[in-house]
Amino acid sequence: MVKKLNKSYAGTKVLNDISFSIEESSITSIIGSNGSGKSTLLRSLLRLIEPDSGNIHFLGDDITKIKKKKLRKVRAQVGFVFQKHNLVPKLSVLSNVIHGSLANKKGPRYWFESLSPKKCREEAMECLKAVGLEDFAKRKSTKISGGQSQRVAIARALMQKPQLILADEPVASLDPKNGEKIMKLFYNLAKEKNITLIFVSHNVDHALKYSDRIIGLNGGKIYIDKNSKECTKKEIGDIYE
Repeated sequence: MVKKLNKSYAGTKVLNDISFSIEESSITSIIGSNGSGKSTLLRSLLRLIEPDSGNIHFLGDDITKIKKKKLRKVRAQVGFVFQKHNLVPKLSVLSNVIHGSLANKKGPRYWFESLSPKKCREEAMECLKAVGLEDFAKRKSTKISGGQSQRVAIARALMQKPQLILADEPVASLDPKNGEKIMKLFYNLAKEKNITLIFVSHNVDHALKYSDRIIGLNGGKIYIDKNSKECTKKEIGDIYE
């Protein structure tokens, strides 16, 4: 639950008394024009950006009040997928997925597939299988396409066994065909694994098709907060005018 969240930059209000709650195992899209505050909102949920005021309740804690050690434990239960896939270029696809274990594990054994425990490698392969890339496990991350890289990033997030995944414009760098594939994959995985998913998008069609609920921001305020089935394309389009 988010209550009266505020954030300003250089005296400009980016988030203005934002309040909403998210149901478990639901998919929520956050949409809005550039500068509307959607990415700031998403990153504020786990204090990747520190809000100025307000409360964020997650897993029984007020995220705005807990100390860094506890915050790290909370973040370990959240998968992050961003526009930039942030794969380690010289390592294999499998090693990059294994890095998802670092949210809960420590040490070099979870940096390289050759050092990783058998169980960890098997779990990473299952995550790759979930995104349809088990045959690419040994390939260097520099030798795969943009769409495949994003699939690896999703597999890495799944490796954390997250309760929540936050995705900030996850298909913005992809062509429309691959973008559609990734959003469909996100949707199916979230539903199959009962993961709560919140994603930021500019794509109105993706918001309508791949989310249960749409939160539309305009000028740092919530302009729309409705079940996606109740929204029309015209209604959503109005927030971009």
